[in-house]
Amino acid sequence: MSMTPEQFSKANSELRNKSPLEIVRWAIALSHARAIVSTNFRPYEAVILHLCVQVQPDIPVLWVDHGYNRPATYHHAEQLRRLLKLNLKAYQPKITAAHRDAIFGSVPTTDDEEGLKQFSALMKLEPFQRGMKELAPTVWITALRQVQNPNRAGLDIVSEDKNFATLKVSPVFYWSDAEMEAYLEQHNLPNEWDYFDPAKADEKRECGLHANWGGSAAKAARV
Repeated sequence: MSMTPEQFSKANSELRNKSPLEIVRWAIALSHARAIVSTNFRPYEAVILHLCVQVQPDIPVLWVDHGYNRPATYHHAEQLRRLLKLNLKAYQPKITAAHRDAIFGSVPTTDDEEGLKQFSALMKLEPFQRGMKELAPTVWITALRQVQNPNRAGLDIVSEDKNFATLKVSPVFYWSDAEMEAYLEQHNLPNEWDYFDPAKADEKRECGLHANWGGSAAKAARV
């Protein structure tokens, strides 16, 4: 699904003052029954998942389980799967965490940018790309927020994702942490703070899903 720059500008202008639930309704209607939502079960992910299942209870939920999540995150994922009756589509890398560590060593740190990109391509981007190819969405709903890191300042509620050839819609893009907290409290939803993404290593980096280099890195990943 493609839009002209003028259409993107118009859509973002019109959606700017809509509620996240209204934005989700708009996105799912636009998708012609081919919307998905992605998650990594990080803090506040219950918000976007709850919003989506209110509009489409069986919406596919794409999750890359790279094998490096902490126990609390796996418990949180299972809790939300049961609570929201998620239509969870889990994708794993073609290589296990133990196998990767044996061949390449421990997870790279922030001072090894190339190592982090290789890790991300192998353990996160390749399975995500595989999932996107199989699910073939026209609209990809995300929990991206502008406040998360500086790389997202140039994005908006609706954007074109060239890595995965889809329309990306981020209904809570302009929400603050306080607004996310209030939503969780209002709907009695759980949260999880022990999350860590080894593909990012810190919150100021991008793992590649929402960065220009991600598409080519995923295609180059080989096991």
